Amino acid sequence: MEKVSKNLSFLDRYLTLWIFAVMVVAVFTGYLFPGIVGFWNKFQSGTTNIPIAIGLILMMYPPLAKVKYEELGDVFKNVKILTLSLIQNWVIGPVLMFALAVLFLRDYPHYMAGLILIGLARCIAMVIVWNELAKGDTEYAAGLVAFNSIFQVLFFSVYAYVFITVLPPLLGLTGFTVDVTIGQIAESVFIYLGIPFIAGIITRFTLIKLKNKEWYEKKFIPKISPVTLIALLFTIFVMFSMKGEMIIKIPLDVIRIAIPLVLYFVIMFFVSFYMGKKIGADYSKTATLSFTAASNNFELAIAVAVAVFTINSGEAFAAVIGPLVEVPVLIGLVNVALWMKKKYFIQVASSNEKRTIKLL
Repeated sequence: MEKVSKNLSFLDRYLTLWIFAVMVVAVFTGYLFPGIVGFWNKFQSGTTNIPIAIGLILMMYPPLAKVKYEELGDVFKNVKILTLSLIQNWVIGPVLMFALAVLFLRDYPHYMAGLILIGLARCIAMVIVWNELAKGDTEYAAGLVAFNSIFQVLFFSVYAYVFITVLPPLLGLTGFTVDVTIGQIAESVFIYLGIPFIAGIITRFTLIKLKNKEWYEKKFIPKISPVTLIALLFTIFVMFSMKGEMIIKIPLDVIRIAIPLVLYFVIMFFVSFYMGKKIGADYSKTATLSFTAASNNFELAIAVAVAVFTINSGEAFAAVIGPLVEVPVLIGLVNVALWMKKKYFIQVASSNEKRTIKLL
C-alpha cells in the first residue's frame, strides 16, 4: 500500500464524510439564509464567481505543483493513450450525454440543452483532484488535461453548434442557437487551468533550483497538500449554498436532471476503465484515463449557459446541477477505483512476481 502523508491521513480517511457533511450544511444554509446568495454574488465578475474560482485554483495548485513537468514529453509520446483519451472525451462523451439528454429530457428542452452543454465541456479542473485521490498518474493527468484544454478552445463552439443547434431539430426536438467565442472559452480555460498550471511550474522549477528535489518532494509538497482538500470543501460549500433554496424547493427537477447525469458519470467511468485495462495500461494510467473521461468542465458549461441563456434559464439551472451531482458520484467512483486497484491490478502484479520467482 502507498504511504499516505501524516498531514493528510485524517482528512483522507473521512473525506467522503466531510464532503457529504459540507454538502448538507451548505444546502440548508442556502435554504435557511437565502441572503447568502446575494453575498456570494457580490464577488461575481462577468460569468466568473470569484470565490469559486479561488477555491478551484487553490484546489488544483498542490496536485499541479507535484507534476514532474520535465517528464511530460513522455506522456505525449504515448500515442495509444492519447488517442484513447481523444476518443473517450471527444467522441464517446459528447454522444453519450446527448443520447441521455434526449432520452430523459426531450420534454424539457431547456434542461436538455443544459445537460448537452455539460457533456461538451471536457474536464480540466476537478479531474486533477479525483485523479490525485484515486492515486492516478499525475504526469498523465496534467498531459491529458492540457490536451483537452487545447481541444476545448478550438472545438467547443463547433460542438455546441452541432449538438445543440443542428442535431435536435433533426430528431424533431427544439434546437437552440449557441453563440460563444473562442476568446470566451480561452478565458475560462486560462482562469481554471492556466493560473494553477503556471503557478505549479514556477513553484517546482524555482524551489528545486533554490533548494533541491528531495526537499521539494519530501518537505514542501506534504506541507501544501492539505490545501487541495480544504479548498475542495470550501468550493463545495459555496456552490451548494448558492443553490440550497432551489434544491429544496424543486427537488423533482433536480432528480430529473440528476438521473441522466449519474448514468453518464458511471457509464463513462466504467467504459473508460475497461478500455484502459484492455490496451494494457497500468492502474495509475487507467485511473487517469477514466477520471478524465468521466469528469466535466462545469465551470465552462455554467459560464456558457449563463452568457447565452441568462442566469435564470433552464439551461443554466441544469448546468449548475452538474457539479452538485458530479462531486458525490465521483467521490464514490474514487473509492471504486481504489477497490478495483486492489482486486484487478495488485493481484496481477503479485502473480507476475510469483512467476518471476519460479523462473529464478
